[in-house]
Amino acid sequence: MNEPVILYEDNHLLVVLKPQNVPVCPDESGDESLYSLLGDYLKTAYAKPGNAFVGIVHRLDRPTGGVMVFAKTSKAAGRLSEQMRSGDFSKQYLAVLNGVPHEREGRLTNWLKKNPVNNTVYLSTQGTDGSKLAVLDYRILGEKGGLSLADITLHTGRSHQIRVQTAGIAHPVYGDQRYGGERTQNQKGKLALWAYSLSFTHPVQKERMRFVAEPPEELPWKAFRIRILPEGGILCE
Repeated sequence: MNEPVILYEDNHLLVVLKPQNVPVCPDESGDESLYSLLGDYLKTAYAKPGNAFVGIVHRLDRPTGGVMVFAKTSKAAGRLSEQMRSGDFSKQYLAVLNGVPHEREGRLTNWLKKNPVNNTVYLSTQGTDGSKLAVLDYRILGEKGGLSLADITLHTGRSHQIRVQTAGIAHPVYGDQRYGGERTQNQKGKLALWAYSLSFTHPVQKERMRFVAEPPEELPWKAFRIRILPEGGILCE
């Protein structure tokens, strides 16, 4: 990965497509991160003599791909972060799950706790020290070969949230070995989890914005023949 895929850019924002298996921030792996890549892009594109400002507003797990927004100014970063806290951000994901949930749509509410030593999140209980509330809505769009395609809306942004909560109902994300999901040998660390839609209010212009991106044309995604409609719906055959 040498150049970022830019979906939208103005003086305040960068909306980009995060590839799977690329970290958002530099980590102990030493692999190129999206953060450093965007910094290099801004320095080159605008001939900046020093480091370019790249404000991280939200994150995606390394194996997860999809739409992300970054701030180009500290003011935009602060306002977008406040939207995250107030719930004005809308984040939707597609996930291929192992098996088919008995309830084809519903809300999952759990308390999650992260173990920073092994970077694993566990189902916990309310009142446990360090546990955080996690809420998501899901809707099953289709079934293929013992797998199901779920449209997921996050109401909280906890680490590994979708992965842990779907595993908690015995339908983990396909390819997620950490939380019990099956995988194929050619997945190379990727999960069947994709941030397909992101909407928020522009931090300066105050208009509502929405950006979408379809998942990769590879298995298991292409088995469902997914098409995201401009008005917001999803076709799945």
